[in-house]
Amino acid sequence: MDEDLLRRLAPQVLGALVRRFGHFDTSEDAVQEALLAAATQWPSEGIPDNPLGWLITVASRRLTDLLRSEQARRRREDTVVQRVLPADWLAPAADRPNADADDTLVLLFMCCHPSLSPSSQIALTLKAVGGLTAGEIARAFLVPEATMTRRITRAKQSVKTSGVPFRLPPPAERAERLGTVLHVLYLVFNEGYASTAGTSLYRVELSTEAIRLARLAHALLPDDSEVTGLLALMLLTDSRRPARIGPTGELIPMADQDRTLWNSDYIAEGIGLITSALPRGVTGPFQLQAAIAAVHDEASSYEATDWPQIVALYELLLGGSDNPMLALNHAVAMSMVHGAVAGLARIDKLADDNRVAHDHRLHAVRAHLLEQVGDSTGARAAYLAAADLATSIPQQRFLRTKAQAVQKDSCSVPIPRKGSS
Repeated sequence: MDEDLLRRLAPQVLGALVRRFGHFDTSEDAVQEALLAAATQWPSEGIPDNPLGWLITVASRRLTDLLRSEQARRRREDTVVQRVLPADWLAPAADRPNADADDTLVLLFMCCHPSLSPSSQIALTLKAVGGLTAGEIARAFLVPEATMTRRITRAKQSVKTSGVPFRLPPPAERAERLGTVLHVLYLVFNEGYASTAGTSLYRVELSTEAIRLARLAHALLPDDSEVTGLLALMLLTDSRRPARIGPTGELIPMADQDRTLWNSDYIAEGIGLITSALPRGVTGPFQLQAAIAAVHDEASSYEATDWPQIVALYELLLGGSDNPMLALNHAVAMSMVHGAVAGLARIDKLADDNRVAHDHRLHAVRAHLLEQVGDSTGARAAYLAAADLATSIPQQRFLRTKAQAVQKDSCSVPIPRKGSS
């Protein structure tokens, strides 16, 4: 059974049903049942010639059943008159291609409706379009899973009662929602590139879908520099994926990657996009992050990277944001320019930030820098703390392997290094 195919088609099926029938929440239930039917039938009967059409047909029939059942239960209520069966709608058939735009992109903008709070917009879109679980979204937001589940439920109810038409918003309204749309795509890509849980380091279907949607957004708004910057950032980052995993599935950090394995086509395209975007208008955060990714990708080695330029770019980013992850990356770059001690000083300040204090990445960076200054005991403890906090199995294995290596090296007397790491 091709689970990647089902995951890729799911948001397109949901978009088709919502465009045709409305009833966002009930449509999502119908899509899940269609996916379950496919997972049950396709292994024995084979994948149909038109899997998208098959899923839409099954989901449409199930949606009709669900709505009829709901109408029967609520026939005596006043709200029954507001319910319309799918057969009575005048919209085009759900499986008829929409000439104006991909249904998934329309669904994306609908989930980012201004009637929802920004956090609810992002959570709902990650659930409906990105296919992430409530737990995965909660980790991306650094909040408890129960909190995220309630947020998604409230967002679904708001969309259900808002009467939002299923169409791309007009230009002025589109601009208002664009920032949230781009942030959502970025989160979906990140979950695909560095999965927060499970046995796989990455989930290709998510990063691929995020890039596909970013291309659609870029085609819709080719002159928007931030849309261009986001697409460039995704391509430049995803170009490194072939070198991130070793022959036995182990994580390989950027410093140790074989750069000849990087996707040169993605690098060339990403550099071309960011080069064209930077001179236009105000430079936004996605453009700056894409510029950082370009500096990394253009370097012949980790040590040969233009680290002072990366430090400067992160300082520009931090000037408009208090994102602790940006500050963590800035600390790494600072350690490459001014030495591990300088990086540790910045890490110590971040340790008091509750948004990142219990994130494995903070402890992993601290462990690496402690190792650089010769504190083997502290480094080992920090690596183990990072491993305990990590929810991705490959990351846990990598961090525990690092802790074991530090323990072996601690038999000799460490010599602190104060120079550049």
